[in-house]
Order: sequence, then structure tokens, then C-alpha cells
Amino acid sequence: MPNPAQGHRIDLVFPEQTVTVQIDGAQVAKSSRPLALFETGLPVRYYLPPEDVDLAQLRPSETHTTCPFKGEASYWSFGERADVAWYYPEPIDSVAPIAGYVCFYDTVAELSVEGALPE
Repeated sequence: MPNPAQGHRIDLVFPEQTVTVQIDGAQVAKSSRPLALFETGLPVRYYLPPEDVDLAQLRPSETHTTCPFKGEASYWSFGERADVAWYYPEPIDSVAPIAGYVCFYDTVAELSVEGALPE
């Protein structure tokens, strides 16, 4: 039986970029310390330090999911919008730097990224 993890790759980069996140016109995060996560088959995801996220505008969600490559995720909601962002409180060792960092769904949040990713 083929191993589904074969060929799956995750790369973490701390780029010199600034990421601003808005939901429904409200700025909920701005960070010049993002972590860019590149994962096979997915678009680049920006994980932001929780200190750079206005957590007062978010509320914890009851939702939890498990990723075989990152661990168990917990979620944040915004207003009437459920599960707009997620974070890994205790990710697996290979992606430990994302612990506690918040990532927003680009289908709900508007992400503005200034600066280029390193080559």
C-alpha cells in the first residue's frame, strides 16, 4: 500500500514581510514577524505570532481538527463567522516553530502582504 506521506513536504520560512489581516473591514492582525509555511499541494500560509493578532476581536471555537503533518489544531471565530483562523497549541516536532501562531483562512480574511518571499 502506498504511503500517503511520501513526497509530502513542509518548509518553514521567516520572511522579511509584513502581513495585515482584515475581516469584514476590521483589522485583526498586523505582523512584521510572520512565518510562511509551504506545504505540498497547498498555497503558502502565513502564521502570525499571537502577540501580533488582536485576540480581543476573536473568540475560541469548539472546533478541533487533526493534521497528520502538523498535529491537532484549535480554532478562532470572529463575530458571526465561525472558524476564521486556526493554530496548533502543540504541533508535532517537525513544525514546532508554528506553536501558538495564528493562521487565517484567505477565503474569509483579506490578507495584505508587503515584501517578497526569499527565493
